[in-house]
Amino acid sequence: MTTAELFQSIQQKVLSSQRLSFEEGLHLDEHADLLTLGRLANVMRERKNGNFAYYNTNIHLNPTNVCVYRCRFCAFRSDLKSEKAYVFSDEMLRERILEARSQGATEIHVVGGLHHQMKFDWYVNIIRVLHETCPEIHIKAWTAVEINWFSFITKQSTEWVLKQMIDAGLGSMPGGGAEIFHPEVRDQICEHKADATNWITCHRTAHQLGLRSNATMLYGHVEKAEHRIDHLCKLRSLQDETGGFQTFIPLAFHPENTGLDHIVKPTGSMDLRMIALSRIMLDNFDHIKAYWIMLGEQIAQVALGFGADDIDGTVVHEIIYHDAGAKTPEGLTVDQIHRLIREAGRVPVERDTLYRRVIRDGAKWSVGESVMAG
Repeated sequence: MTTAELFQSIQQKVLSSQRLSFEEGLHLDEHADLLTLGRLANVMRERKNGNFAYYNTNIHLNPTNVCVYRCRFCAFRSDLKSEKAYVFSDEMLRERILEARSQGATEIHVVGGLHHQMKFDWYVNIIRVLHETCPEIHIKAWTAVEINWFSFITKQSTEWVLKQMIDAGLGSMPGGGAEIFHPEVRDQICEHKADATNWITCHRTAHQLGLRSNATMLYGHVEKAEHRIDHLCKLRSLQDETGGFQTFIPLAFHPENTGLDHIVKPTGSMDLRMIALSRIMLDNFDHIKAYWIMLGEQIAQVALGFGADDIDGTVVHEIIYHDAGAKTPEGLTVDQIHRLIREAGRVPVERDTLYRRVIRDGAKWSVGESVMAG
């Protein structure tokens, strides 16, 4: 089959809702032009989500930046005795969740460092304090890497750890820590933390316990096309098995202040390619998120025509990617998000963490029917 015939076959499969193979995905990554990728991805995006673009009103919390790991791509972590190091108290936790309530947030997103001097109970207490203070706010917390660490320090199973967190008030899990699954890459950028098998096992267990979760991929560092497509295929396979993933977020690597600061930051073109490839390959994911904090508002806006249907949310107090050199604001207002979405020709829809429509009545809010794609 010639290159032209192969591409024609791939295009026909996308348009007729047929799944692409690893080899076909690799061909698109290596050879397809950006606008063609965007056109195909947009067909899938509108097939699943019409003209809607989703966002949520959320706030971030990073309880500590002290971390036992030294991932080369991370600018957020700190040594215990560093001037940069910090640890949240219960009072600080309450202040943050009450701030979230005052701003009408429906979600608090909790991730942080793996503080080697903190017991498991400290991490459980974070969830408990947040939940008891504002039970109406959904707690999305702890990446699979963090859950794996909790399992290690308690010598208990992943299932046991997750059940303790659920009992304390955990509502769902973010998708961080996936980075790139392939060991060729993982061994270079984060060799000591949870590997691909542990990450996948953790999310499988979470889904079996009824938790929904997100998935991510960190691109634009030392990985190659085959590593990216392999990563997407592994996520697609787990989604076939559990159906527990809500959205996929391609994360652009920010090299500033990291151990990989010699690498050039991904271009806007690459960002859009990754959004489009993700939408095309992950046919069983309902949502693809363009995380504006990492992409910038303009690229996130354009991404709504390249396969993305979600731009995350207000994201108050984001510091992880800003430590790595992100120049975006540390938060956007709802009006600013609406403008970004409408200028892209899409219809803004506020959703909660579980993709239910949020209905506002002054300072009060409630959730309506699910806005999950069919």
